[in-house]
Amino acid sequence: MEMMKNNVQKKQGGIITMPFIFANEICEKLAVVGFGANMISYLTSELHLPLTKAANTLTNFGGTSALTPLLGAFIADAFAGRFWTITFASIIYQIGMVSLTLSAILPNLRPPPCKNGEICEVADSGQLAILYFSLLLTALGSGGIRPCVVSFGADQFDENDPKQKTTTWKFFNWYYFCMGSSILVATTVIVYVQDNVGWGVGLGIPTVAMFVSIIAFVFGYPLYRKVDPAGSPFTRLLQVGVAAFKKRKVAMGFDRTLQLYENGDLDAAISVGGKLVHTENMKFLDKAAVTTVEDDPKSPDPWKLSTVHRVEELKSLIRMGPIWAAGILLITASAQQNTFSLQQAKSMNRHISKSFQIPPASMGVFTQISMLSTIIFYDRVFVPLTRKLTGLERGISFLTRMAIGFFISLLATFAAGFIEIRRKNAALAHGLMDQPHQIIPISVLWLMPQYCLHGIAEAFMSIGHLEFFYDQAPESMRSTATALFWLSISAGSYMSTLLVTLVHKFSARADGSNWLPDTNLNRGKLEYFYWLITLLQLVNLVYYLLCAKFYTLKPIQVRDVGDIEREFKEKMDNV
Repeated sequence: MEMMKNNVQKKQGGIITMPFIFANEICEKLAVVGFGANMISYLTSELHLPLTKAANTLTNFGGTSALTPLLGAFIADAFAGRFWTITFASIIYQIGMVSLTLSAILPNLRPPPCKNGEICEVADSGQLAILYFSLLLTALGSGGIRPCVVSFGADQFDENDPKQKTTTWKFFNWYYFCMGSSILVATTVIVYVQDNVGWGVGLGIPTVAMFVSIIAFVFGYPLYRKVDPAGSPFTRLLQVGVAAFKKRKVAMGFDRTLQLYENGDLDAAISVGGKLVHTENMKFLDKAAVTTVEDDPKSPDPWKLSTVHRVEELKSLIRMGPIWAAGILLITASAQQNTFSLQQAKSMNRHISKSFQIPPASMGVFTQISMLSTIIFYDRVFVPLTRKLTGLERGISFLTRMAIGFFISLLATFAAGFIEIRRKNAALAHGLMDQPHQIIPISVLWLMPQYCLHGIAEAFMSIGHLEFFYDQAPESMRSTATALFWLSISAGSYMSTLLVTLVHKFSARADGSNWLPDTNLNRGKLEYFYWLITLLQLVNLVYYLLCAKFYTLKPIQVRDVGDIEREFKEKMDNV
């Protein structure tokens, strides 16, 4: 029966499932970004919330949304599986969006429009309760979708099949391309509809898109390759730590591999793609796998005795930590596009023609276009060329890909400083240094290089980061590892907030000058701030290169089909 199940699994998955998964990702991202990109305008213009209260609402929503992927990953890896976690999380998100859309359509669920000469009526407690309930549902829903959808997509390619394994790394490029395309549409078309047609339609379109994504995803159910959950990964990690601590005084022989405990049957559910073999680093954890006279190898107590595979799971996760931390600063650097770079754009000539000018918030389109173009170039040109030089199917390793992304991000903030100097020189030449609300006669297209470089850096680093998490995480913890990717994005955003706060505080002078002034950017030293980030990124790049040099790849021993068939035959002979 087990062999029949394996044969069924082999027929499932593969390229045929991609249209359903990508349709889900495109519609879901269209809904999420279309819902959140212009939310500050909805809260201030429709619900009449004060700017600070609206900003805090979105900050709290963002913080909650950044934490819920850990919960969703735990549920998927521990007992629900990725398919059902995505499905139910999508339904929860859908309910939240329907609730928010209804509040934008029904007059009783929002305050009346402002009248000329009168103070706007702020949303009452009941109307705010509906808003908070809707935001909570969407935060919970995104927590189940974000960490699971990319892992579920990669699961469709069998790592034990050489033909399918080479396709896995391409999936991450396709996934990010679909995500970027959806973001591009959401930040242009959906935002335009919300501002010019109405919020009912503007929120209704993402709501319908979310419904379509659920239908598309569920429709492909018979075709999917579904990896069964293998119990709580956090419990197993804790058990290894406890067992190692309890046996901290146990002496180990010269050849420790002879006395370390292994149990293939016990680890069968968490080592379908292959078992992890012993590594020599973090030797203190090896004591968790040492068999003593008090242990029963046939029926071990997991809090006292762990297998080598489980010990190596914890080691793998610990080894990933420094690489994970290196990705935080790139997010901090790119976060400036939505803050100070946007303020720069507001002060510059944004006219492309006499009748059309670029909205400041739409400058991010250049980032998305450059990212999408780089993904196509990477997949179609860069990989085939580097494959001839390195002999690797994917051209370069994900660690090398990330290093290139770090370096390009460094160039982006370095260039941004010089562009800011040019902007201020133009303001000085036209006598506008003390007129922060006047448009400086310099084209906003001068900002294109920094936006485009950030997009190129994201195509290299972020996709490489995502690929690293999936490839190097223990197979039973891949949803959890993907959640760490989103957590790094959250940490990078918070790091940006901390850095801006510290720079603003410590660069203040008695004459009122500041690197980051509150009112007049022309009198600030924004270029110094950009170069400070450049310096931090340079230190971070050196740190990353050291981490990558000494990083130990996941030590996995893949079982081939012949091994599986022999094990099956032996079991049948013993029956």
